[in-house]
Amino acid sequence: MQNHFYSVISRMKNINRWGLMRNTRSENLSEHSLEVAQIAHALALISRKRFGGKADPNAAAVAAMYHDTPEIITGDMPTPVKYSNSQIITAYKQIEKAAEQRLMELLPEDFKEEFEAIYSPDPEIARLVKAADKLSALIKCTEELNMGNREFAAAYDSVLAAVKALHCPEADVFLAEFMPGFSLTLDEQNNRSEGKT
Repeated sequence: MQNHFYSVISRMKNINRWGLMRNTRSENLSEHSLEVAQIAHALALISRKRFGGKADPNAAAVAAMYHDTPEIITGDMPTPVKYSNSQIITAYKQIEKAAEQRLMELLPEDFKEEFEAIYSPDPEIARLVKAADKLSALIKCTEELNMGNREFAAAYDSVLAAVKALHCPEADVFLAEFMPGFSLTLDEQNNRSEGKT
């Protein structure tokens, strides 16, 4: 029996993010989701290794990989619009939930139980995925600023404040240990990893 779930989610690469902003390089939803998965995996590792947490890094990565799939149906709503008032926030959450259910309906019956856990992860995984999503946005802002694109200056400040407002110790570790590398050139990264100044 044919099933279209994976062919539908492959369309993530056709959805560009940051639609209201002038970008030096466009970012699609597929790229963003991979980066969020990598960061969520890192945050779960930080949780386990540094704070004695129990979050499963693989579960965090998979939940992050699928966290924005409803946008295949809804499109990427710009943050200033999505969070402009409580009515829009509530309405958009309902739309996202409906889109998620529509995607779930595309799954074979024997896959649905696993995807229920992916789309509704336990609170600890959800917390780390949310932080990873914000850190990915901060990386995008950093990359654009590195290219001289001042369009992202206010967004950088806003996203950094949002990351800090999460009071997520794992995200704080990521900011301190991993974020500085995103402001370096490839040569600078190589020199520092080899102990050169």
